[in-house]
Amino acid sequence: MSKDWKKILLSPRDSLRDALSIVNEEALRVALVVDEQERLLGVLTDGDIRRAILADVSLNTAVEAVMNCNPLTSPINCSRSEVLAEMKRRSILSIPVVDENGRLVGLETWESASAHRRYEHPVFIMAGGFGTRLKPLTDNCPKPMLKIGGKPMLEILVERFAKTGFKNIYISTHYLPEVIMDYFGDGQRWGVNIEYVHEDVPLGTGGALGLLPDNIPDLPLIMMNGDVLTSLDFERLMLFHTTHTPAATMCVRQYEYQVPYGVIDCDGEKIVGMSEKPIHRYFVNAGVYILSPRIFKGVPKGISIDMPTLLDSNINDDSDVLMFPIHEYWLDIGRPDDFHRAQADVYQLEW
Repeated sequence: MSKDWKKILLSPRDSLRDALSIVNEEALRVALVVDEQERLLGVLTDGDIRRAILADVSLNTAVEAVMNCNPLTSPINCSRSEVLAEMKRRSILSIPVVDENGRLVGLETWESASAHRRYEHPVFIMAGGFGTRLKPLTDNCPKPMLKIGGKPMLEILVERFAKTGFKNIYISTHYLPEVIMDYFGDGQRWGVNIEYVHEDVPLGTGGALGLLPDNIPDLPLIMMNGDVLTSLDFERLMLFHTTHTPAATMCVRQYEYQVPYGVIDCDGEKIVGMSEKPIHRYFVNAGVYILSPRIFKGVPKGISIDMPTLLDSNINDDSDVLMFPIHEYWLDIGRPDDFHRAQADVYQLEW
């Protein structure tokens, strides 16, 4: 049973922003809503928060409006093996433990029971770009090998995948491939198996998929850009994908833009309303995907194609392409300002 469950308690009047802080900062990735006597009122999971973000729910909303009011719970006298079996059957990662009066007494988690977990799903990291916007730093160094907090950003990604149990890693190269290959070798130092695919000419963000070996596991593949720094929970992302079984899942990030002027709504010459400095919210591509084998094995060798085009073609064929909002830390390191920001942020992140 987790020892840290006391750190994830909320009152029903706390805000979704408070819950988001707990879910991101505490390793348990869930918040428990209790009354003054610590009777369990509801549960707010990582998935509940992502669904609220997709529904454009304000982060100032009280958690009682968003929480699951009827969560699965376990009685205190239930054996741990029975609880873990139920978590496996229902594909959930934690179950609150309550006494006969409904008072919260603990939290059983799947993570603690699966510390030596391993996923056979392949991971494909795109590391072939020139990093033109980061010159002169990239004159003699591939962008993913630039150091963040004293460590190449690509190494940060490899370590995160290794820690979460994803051991089959493929890296695409083009610009200065020997720098990457000499550093990582076969991946044994990180407890993973690394293979490389090389683009003789740039093939776009999706074209390198056609270069993957024929013997790659016939499982959903995580694909991501090698210049993205994120604390995204890859296990929850994979659980989402395998639960819904779409053709592809795209990770998205909510982006806000505030118009610096008063915006006028009109009907012809007549003003029908005014909005002072309105905020517009959009979901943007975060550069992380999960692809079904049908998609990544269907990309012809040597074809140049971007990921948006590849996914658009599947959407047009009525294939399900779902989005998974990232509420964790995320930074696309494309410009010098982003690179300097990452240097300051990396020491505050829990990897």
